[in-house]
Amino acid sequence: MGTTAQKRATQQYRERAASRGLTRCEVLVRSEDRDLIRALARCLGEDGPQAAGLRETIVSAIETKPQPTQALSGREIWAALRRSPLVGADLNFEREHCEPRFVDL
Repeated sequence: MGTTAQKRATQQYRERAASRGLTRCEVLVRSEDRDLIRALARCLGEDGPQAAGLRETIVSAIETKPQPTQALSGREIWAALRRSPLVGADLNFEREHCEPRFVDL
């Protein structure tokens, strides 16, 4: 990194930031987004109404909501089965009847 004084200054800077609730992180972004991400991080680092509003906007924009599942009707299930690629295939789903096997334990 550099001299001992530079290392000490960096360590003290990071300790002061941590005492304010900030942490250091590294992200990979496109070169054209670098200034945007830096400005975003600078704004989020401040404790103000603008940071809170921005935080809410970002969370709502990237939050994935699970799609509600709906129960299928019998007609819809039948239609899906008729679209199956196995329609018309001569499949036999009957099982052979076998006598039970007894095992002496």
